[in-house]
Amino acid sequence: MRLLIRMLRVLVWSRKTVEYLGTHWKSNDIKNTQRASSGGVRMNDFERQIAGINGEGLHSVKIETLQVNLGLLCNQRCTHCHLEASPQRNEIMEWPVMELVLEAAKRVHCKLIDLTGGAPELNPHFRRFVKALCQEGLQVQVRTNLTVLSEPGMEGMPEFFRKHQIQIVASMPCYLEENVCAQRGRGVYERSIAVIKRLNALDYGSNPELPLNLVYNPGGPFLPPPQLVLEEDYRRELGQRFGITFTRLLTITNMPLGRFRTELIRKREEENYLRLLRKSFNPETVTELMCRHQVSVGWDGTLYDCDFNLSLGLSVNHGAPDHIQSFRLEDLWKRRIVTGEHCFACTAGSGSSCGGALV
Repeated sequence: MRLLIRMLRVLVWSRKTVEYLGTHWKSNDIKNTQRASSGGVRMNDFERQIAGINGEGLHSVKIETLQVNLGLLCNQRCTHCHLEASPQRNEIMEWPVMELVLEAAKRVHCKLIDLTGGAPELNPHFRRFVKALCQEGLQVQVRTNLTVLSEPGMEGMPEFFRKHQIQIVASMPCYLEENVCAQRGRGVYERSIAVIKRLNALDYGSNPELPLNLVYNPGGPFLPPPQLVLEEDYRRELGQRFGITFTRLLTITNMPLGRFRTELIRKREEENYLRLLRKSFNPETVTELMCRHQVSVGWDGTLYDCDFNLSLGLSVNHGAPDHIQSFRLEDLWKRRIVTGEHCFACTAGSGSSCGGALV
């Protein structure tokens, strides 16, 4: 029955996600959500890889971060987006769910509330929610695509960020205009540069209390280069061309999900990319995997181990509560994590997380 409910919940997601689940339902991606006849939990290929290191499946160790997806509405339609966010999406977190998130955050005493989307700033309750979180003394981080801050209705948002000392993680997939436009659309590069300059003028990227981290995503089916090396390239190029400063560069491996997976299939590169991720498995990344240190809350209040599982509709499992209404810290902080084939992207090479490389 629980498996049937999860399948029905997935049906509200995009057609491509449903197609993915339909194609891979009997594959290793979903096997670990099924109960074995003996009462145990079947291991998929990724879990078996982990078990070769620790003798068991993957478990969380604490909850330092509560990641909150405020909706799939976005002013852009990026080719690498695993959630397939766009201006046409209408999934939005409502205020009653935000109130439950706020209560959970107070109970957890987590280090960071990480707000994401879509473009989280487009949620009509965004400013109210941020104010409420900050009033509780919680540190808030916003993942922005930058260009949304130049949209109508966003007037004063950078100043709002500064007033509340919001940490900013900004998508900037390359320092070259042609590469950014290829991923994110025409005109995005110029608008992004203009917004970064505006943030710099407010001391973001230079004041340690106002971090501005940029995010690199590969432009194709390959792993990111070494994070520190690429960061120096970004500093040099953006500094010399535009006088831009930033705090850190975060490199994130593209997940074989959403639009990126669609493009892989179109170019007949999916199997090669999955093979690359598997053969690049790095056991040193396992202790720092983000799913072991956070819980992700979907726009409708469903709980996930990470934002990537959210894109597949794979909520937390193995006895842990799967909705913010039934949030219980004691059942979530050392839960067994739901994994699949896509998890190899987080352990490939230097590793990947919402906080960048792992090793």
